[in-house]
Amino acid sequence: MTQEEKTQIEERIVDVLKTVYDPEIPVNIYDLGLIYKIDVKDDGNVDIDMTFTAPTCPAADFILEDVRQKVDSLQGVNTATVNLVFEPAWDQSMLSEEARIELGFE
Repeated sequence: MTQEEKTQIEERIVDVLKTVYDPEIPVNIYDLGLIYKIDVKDDGNVDIDMTFTAPTCPAADFILEDVRQKVDSLQGVNTATVNLVFEPAWDQSMLSEEARIELGFE
């Protein structure tokens, strides 16, 4: 797989991640800054590192499965592995500008 193909797949992944929401927050997980890493490998396998705003997120299982299923369904993705990480700890500085406006921080 070429670097250009990997970049195109990563762009599609970002687009689909922007359709995943925490039911308690009206901003998608990508703009919330919950996605720490997207690694598209030559064989089409994808590793995603993500976190939550709080380790005790009641919707964690639902959100993780939603991410995995949506990324798995993309053309060019062989399989997606979603890793839940808590380092570094999430904080409000990770919000995108759009998320800051939506949540009233700007």
